[in-house]
Amino acid sequence: MTVFAVMTALLFPVLHLGRAWQVYWFFPYPNQRELWVNFKSPLMWDVFAISTYFTVSAVFFFVGLVPDIAIFRDHSTGLVKKIYGVLSLGWRGTSRQWHHYMASYGFFAAFCAPLVLSVHSVVSWDFAMAPTAGWHSTIFPPYFVAGAIFSGCAMVLTLMIPLTYLFKWEPYLNLWHFESLAKMCLLTSGILTYAYFMEYLIAWYSQNPYEQTLFLWRAIGDYKYAFWLMVFCNCIAPLIWYYRPARTNLVVLFVVSILINIGMWLERFNIVVSSLAHNFDPAVWSYYWPSYIEWLILVGSFGWFFMWFLVFCKTLPAIAITEIKEMIPPPLKGKLE
Repeated sequence: MTVFAVMTALLFPVLHLGRAWQVYWFFPYPNQRELWVNFKSPLMWDVFAISTYFTVSAVFFFVGLVPDIAIFRDHSTGLVKKIYGVLSLGWRGTSRQWHHYMASYGFFAAFCAPLVLSVHSVVSWDFAMAPTAGWHSTIFPPYFVAGAIFSGCAMVLTLMIPLTYLFKWEPYLNLWHFESLAKMCLLTSGILTYAYFMEYLIAWYSQNPYEQTLFLWRAIGDYKYAFWLMVFCNCIAPLIWYYRPARTNLVVLFVVSILINIGMWLERFNIVVSSLAHNFDPAVWSYYWPSYIEWLILVGSFGWFFMWFLVFCKTLPAIAITEIKEMIPPPLKGKLE
């Protein structure tokens, strides 16, 4: 899911560049035009962070699939067998191959964990390094990291609950997995709630009239509906999961995960739109609403993500066969199971 989400994120700098055919200007490479990227720009940090995140996530994703692709290769024929044979990298399941596989898989797993922290911190600096009211805050890096984990766990619930029902994955994905994700969402929801509160506390304590005016306007101004719906979806709706029967009810889990995804989208809407629509200069204050082109881009991004996700579910194992085999108890020789 991460790989397809990052592929979607990589599209947006291209779409918003205006001249998509010049996207290669983002990257430092030797050229005769005496042009060089501005490494002091947070936008450049963003490009490098997302590119690194995509590269490492894609390699981690592919390395974990190699033994499973080999299983598909052994049960296929014709052209499909050849394709899986190339992708399986000559996997035969020898002791030496397993040793290198476990070492590399463990390395990338350990490498991806701190990478999540660094990438989302760098992305938050797109806002935090700007002097704009509502953005210029040191709370943004942990705020964005917690939000990423929060929305990521919610999206896993959103995708896996219907897939478990459709593909009969109950023997592999049980309520313990879903309840654990709900607990993680509860933890990160608390962190986000604290961050929302601290934003208002810092604005009040700073005695900065621009900050105070902006945060007051977020709550009672033109975008108050987006703000309070965000608070409900991210801070109030997950509280139902403190009640254990709600954490073990798939319908409740699915509905609340959808609300969390909506709330996280509204959070970005509030951060970006409200700060720009009510900045330092009253002469440029205005009410913004997305045009139909922007709504189509949003719908297209969902289509792009789900296209790749469904292609993956169709052609490759959505549940790691190798890891499932590790949990199966060994057969009892000479006894009936």
